[in-house]
Amino acid sequence: MTSQLDATFAALADPTRRAILAMLLEDDMAVTDVAEPFAMSLAAISKHLMVLTTAGLITQEKRGRVKWCKLDPDAMRAAAIWMQGFGQMEVVDFDAFEAFLAQEFD
Repeated sequence: MTSQLDATFAALADPTRRAILAMLLEDDMAVTDVAEPFAMSLAAISKHLMVLTTAGLITQEKRGRVKWCKLDPDAMRAAAIWMQGFGQMEVVDFDAFEAFLAQEFD
């Protein structure tokens, strides 16, 4: 479980990856659509997507010729449970977290 937590927190540490997660809250997106708002190469975005996929925060699947990204809504549950174990954290409200991400990256 420690390596999964490490991967989750490492993925969340980057602002580009957090912005991608916020975008995927709305709907599944093609990789090219994910890359569009960023001033970086498709290869760089693909690396960010691989980090998110490896952490289990998103899944990627090929539909025809297009690679699609989908948010895994339960992916951060283990991290939330881990943080709650410190007793200083309130129960994570995923709806509020979603609203925060949407506001932060709109």
